[in-house]
Amino acid sequence: MAKAKTGMKRAPAKRRAKKAKADTRGLTPADCRLDMLSGVAEEVRERVVKEGGEIIGTYKDPLGGSALLACILPISKVEPTPFQRDLSDTHHRKLADVIDKTGIFLDPIICVTAPETGFWTPNGMHRLMAMRRLGAKSVTALVVPKREVAWQILALNTEKAHNLREKSLEVIRIYRGLIAEDEKRAESGFTFYLEEASFVTMGICYEKNGKFAGGAYNSIVRRLTKFSDEPLSTAIKEHEKHAELLQELDSHVAEVIKKLKARGFISPYLRAFVVSRINPLRFMQGDPPPLAVLLKTMTGRAAKFNTEKVKQEDLASTGGAADDAD
Repeated sequence: MAKAKTGMKRAPAKRRAKKAKADTRGLTPADCRLDMLSGVAEEVRERVVKEGGEIIGTYKDPLGGSALLACILPISKVEPTPFQRDLSDTHHRKLADVIDKTGIFLDPIICVTAPETGFWTPNGMHRLMAMRRLGAKSVTALVVPKREVAWQILALNTEKAHNLREKSLEVIRIYRGLIAEDEKRAESGFTFYLEEASFVTMGICYEKNGKFAGGAYNSIVRRLTKFSDEPLSTAIKEHEKHAELLQELDSHVAEVIKKLKARGFISPYLRAFVVSRINPLRFMQGDPPPLAVLLKTMTGRAAKFNTEKVKQEDLASTGGAADDAD
């Protein structure tokens, strides 16, 4: 049966860069040669030397022409950026085993200078910890003179796929780091670093409850949340407000789930089922309401949810992914 049209506007699709014509961008191999460093790149060279590292080469990035330094750094001088996802013990142990068996470290980490001393790696935490596990004295690193690379974790980190919880926690940690550096800058200026405005809100929820079932709500939050032109210090207050409403909503949804389980309904899709029943978006015509209004409406519906009217076949028709947590 065809689904009825609601007149609701869909979230705009992400634009992807068009494939460029071959050999039309960047530098030739000869152009990438860099014999002398200057400015910030020279300051980075001095930091490497001061920290006991060795510079094994300098060159210009073949795409954008930025100066880069290939280095061997004392492993004790390198730390993960403080706002990335938590270490996966299983993942870094497996990496250590592989590196140990091959006997060679072939995948340099990316580093930037840390605020005071040493270096941060925005995308090499698991490789760094694997090398530490093996007792390594040093690690190969590509040191980038641009500190803003530290905020680009989501784009750079390809070691291990992010789930919603990991990505949201990284984003809120990045966000708080950006506030500490300059809280007056507009939130919309950090779209590339943060990817989706909804991740900020979801991250706050996960900070307060590591088992928050964000998967049940993220599509709604994503649809109704956009990056603000307000300063970071102001914009985060809106995210905090939405996070509080989400947690209140989820507490009511949890009560409904508890009642359904008491009636013998057992399924990993219970939360998704309840949320779909109380979500009025699919029936609305025209523009949707603000997120705060929608969440309050859903909370009211959850509080009045009549579990006695639910039938087994209703639950059987529920689609979508299972919750992050129950």
